[in-house]
Amino acid sequence: MKTLAFLAAMTAAVAALPAHAEERRITVSGTGTALAAPDMATITLGVTNQDAQASAAMQATSDAVTQILKRLDEMGLEARDVQTRDLSLSPVWSGRNISSSEAPKITGFTASNRVSVRVRDLGNLGQIMDAVIKDGANDFGGLSFGVQEPKPLEAEARAKAVADATEKAQQLAQASGVTLGPVISINDHGGGVRPMAQMREMAMSDAGGVPVAGGEISVSVNIAMEFEISD
Repeated sequence: MKTLAFLAAMTAAVAALPAHAEERRITVSGTGTALAAPDMATITLGVTNQDAQASAAMQATSDAVTQILKRLDEMGLEARDVQTRDLSLSPVWSGRNISSSEAPKITGFTASNRVSVRVRDLGNLGQIMDAVIKDGANDFGGLSFGVQEPKPLEAEARAKAVADATEKAQQLAQASGVTLGPVISINDHGGGVRPMAQMREMAMSDAGGVPVAGGEISVSVNIAMEFEISD
């Protein structure tokens, strides 16, 4: 009986160790942000045409997109930076008259072709947008800025996140009257790239073009860290 009691007491003590160790930790989160001027832009542009005949609507759209792609090539954009996003052809229906029993009829067709374009030389961005509009682009799905090499910014943001979490842990330890021990674990919760509100107009060339503003790109990283409490 004494042996069984001793084993039971030892088992309870061992089971209690992780919980006790867990209580002797400081867990904090940290955020780091790195800022940089963008060096790349992505435009989503396209051509949409409507005609009574499906073939005519598609032909007009295809002709304009062919000219746009030719223009982009002439302006130095690489083939890898130009990609078709979607191609569609849909009917146009006559409006339904509530007082009429007639079913809606197809009165025409709408053809659309959208292309995603990466511009690596932002000095030409305004001219490129101006040129494709003149060549027939009448559908713009958006413009976003980015960086071609995000890893250095991510590394900077990650280092700032670690420093932020460490500073918080030191403050908590000091306020609690304990000594901060070594790092037990670090978890990277990722982050993202987003444009910042501080916008500044980009320089335009003598050839003019659509005015654009590049602003700054923000790369953020979030981490969680656990520190041991040392007596």
